[in-house]
Amino acid sequence: MAASVWKRCVTAAVKVKCLSPSLSARRWMLSAAYTDAKVWEAREKDPQNLALLAATMDRTYDRNLPVSSLTVSRFVDNISSREEVDQAEYYLYKFRHSPNCWYLRDWTVHSWIRQCLKYGAREKALHTVKNKVQYGIFPDDFTFNLLIDSYIKDGDLKSACSVVEEVMLQEAFDRPSTQILSLSALASYRAMRPQLAVSEERALAASLLICGLQQDNTVGLSAQLLGNALLGKVEMLEGIHAVFRGMPLFWGRGYLGRALAVMEGVAAASGDVKLSKDTLDFVNDLLQELSSTSDSDSSGAESAGEEEEEEEEEKKKKEDAKDEDDQAEQAKLPQYVSRFKELSSQLESQGKVDSASFQASVAALAQQNLAAAEKPDLEQYLSRVQAWGAENMQLIKREKEMREKAEQEKQERLAAKAAAQQA
Repeated sequence: MAASVWKRCVTAAVKVKCLSPSLSARRWMLSAAYTDAKVWEAREKDPQNLALLAATMDRTYDRNLPVSSLTVSRFVDNISSREEVDQAEYYLYKFRHSPNCWYLRDWTVHSWIRQCLKYGAREKALHTVKNKVQYGIFPDDFTFNLLIDSYIKDGDLKSACSVVEEVMLQEAFDRPSTQILSLSALASYRAMRPQLAVSEERALAASLLICGLQQDNTVGLSAQLLGNALLGKVEMLEGIHAVFRGMPLFWGRGYLGRALAVMEGVAAASGDVKLSKDTLDFVNDLLQELSSTSDSDSSGAESAGEEEEEEEEEKKKKEDAKDEDDQAEQAKLPQYVSRFKELSSQLESQGKVDSASFQASVAALAQQNLAAAEKPDLEQYLSRVQAWGAENMQLIKREKEMREKAEQEKQERLAAKAAAQQA
């Protein structure tokens, strides 16, 4: 089976190379073989009546007893409509807030995401992933890939980046396919120049940085430069504590300094690594913007009117939230600007500035590497589905044995009671 799936994957990749340039750019996404649900649908199933399952779970919860993970798994696996997706969401929430919450099965999480995609409830999948603490939905890399790919193909890049943010928070950029898909979503969304709140900009920056650290090439280094620079912007404007809140980031000041360190590393490297020109231009504009803001703040111009007074109060609150070390980091901004200019000139003279945009570089990386990255994913997925199936059958067998044992004990008690009454 693994061989046939991989053959379809390779065939799809070969067909893509024959397409026109405009269509081939769409091969940033996963192949049909990767997203095909046939392997998943072909597994041995356990048909159930959802109405009876729901009634059983409700009675169990009413008696303050735990519902088994197998029961929840059966409910999710037997979803057959959009309305039943909503019901399943409720029972996933109930299970997460029960004594058995730690035993939600990995295949149940995968099945839940697939059912949401199948029945047009993708927003439910994203909602439960973003609220993972409330639902217990922690997808594996393959499942994350399916969700990211679905959003990219539909052009919903903001939602795709929301999924990538969850991958970043779980530090799950282990698979090359996940790295490529994530960078594709991030680069395309950034190219749209969206207006972002500080928290959104911070999440985008952290995703670029952590994902970029997995790629030791022009794309990865450009992503690291962007991520560090954007985090440096947040650090300069809001203070270092605004950077780290809820993020798996290095606890240390100086993100703009780390952005410059990326440039220094590329300048000193002997290989054919470069930095994208549009990335360097973006960092230059960012530094100029920060310099202008700093100059404006230091001018001490008097404000007039209620709105300006409110703005001044807000600025004062932000300044109060910053400590001396934050202010010392802000004072380094002129040095960062000067050093950036020196490194930019050095990179230009060494021919280490890539004229292709960051988005185009990511697209080229996807074209070259995504098909090959799919092969180990598919092989691992096939073995994982088999292992899940075996574990599921073992749980069903154990449940059957326990029921038979309980019935036997019940009959023995009834027989003993009847004998006692006769005596």
